[in-house]
Amino acid sequence: MQTTRRNLLTGTAAAGAMALAGQFAAVSPGLAAAPPAGKQAPGFYRYKVGDYEITIINDGVWLRALEPSPVPNVPVADLQQALAEAFQPTNAVAYPFNLTIINTGSKLIAIDTGTGGKFSPTTAGTFLDNLAAAGIDASKIDVVVISHFHPDHINGIWTKDDKVVFPNAEITVPEPEWAFWMDDAKAGAAPEGLKGNYANCKRVFGPLADKLTRYQPGKEVAPGITSFAAYGHTPGHTAYTVASGNQSLLMIVDSVANPAVFARNPDWQHASDVDRNMGIETRKRMLDRAATDKSLIQAMHFPFPGTGHIVKDGNGYRFVPTTWTHLL
Repeated sequence: MQTTRRNLLTGTAAAGAMALAGQFAAVSPGLAAAPPAGKQAPGFYRYKVGDYEITIINDGVWLRALEPSPVPNVPVADLQQALAEAFQPTNAVAYPFNLTIINTGSKLIAIDTGTGGKFSPTTAGTFLDNLAAAGIDASKIDVVVISHFHPDHINGIWTKDDKVVFPNAEITVPEPEWAFWMDDAKAGAAPEGLKGNYANCKRVFGPLADKLTRYQPGKEVAPGITSFAAYGHTPGHTAYTVASGNQSLLMIVDSVANPAVFARNPDWQHASDVDRNMGIETRKRMLDRAATDKSLIQAMHFPFPGTGHIVKDGNGYRFVPTTWTHLL
């Protein structure tokens, strides 16, 4: 065959391609050039309410098994259907942990403290790492406001090796919670399912008893942050409104947990509520308030970051997340 310039160029190109392919095969035989990261990005998100800067810090997620059922007054099959309709796994109920830091300009305030890495095997306990990733130093927190005494809200006062996390903060707790959980007589007479929480409250608050401030729900706990009673989940469970300028935020805390379950079906009992019937009444009242007022809400156990609005939808309610934005 007669050699031509075209034959020569074609052959040279083919040879080069084969050599290049061989180099790639030698470097990465069937694998990506970069290995998978294997871990999630830092979990924090910021937005503004008036002049206040709100930072939501994720502390992982609890995957609560369906036995015993988190919803004791309905068949497990109904719970699984609600999860499936929300495209959530049907073998557990997800409870994210979203902690709130409020910068008022003069005060740095933490609402609750997370799990402290001591809650359940599926809880990541990422609060301190994500707090640092958000550029917030725990030693700079001025006030820690506790909403209620469940472990995912109070355990983070201490590190895993029992060091105080917020050494310079005033810690303030609801008086009705203190009266219920720190009473030795109540602890002794408590049903078996509550004894562990009584013991945990003693562990967390015992060494700090003389340093805590107690507040009555209904009082302002920090500038622009007003508490109000939202009893049922616990006897002193407290929620908050945050107001700055002409904007406000409704912090529903644990009045409503996973919205695909408890907002869609507000009559379903929540097994974690100390008074389940009162919990339902409070949940309905909170959801109706949020939907009627079109309030911006912040929720502890909604999909991260738990910020958005509530809309009435048939016999229940629907959560509409706020669109993520890089703008403050």
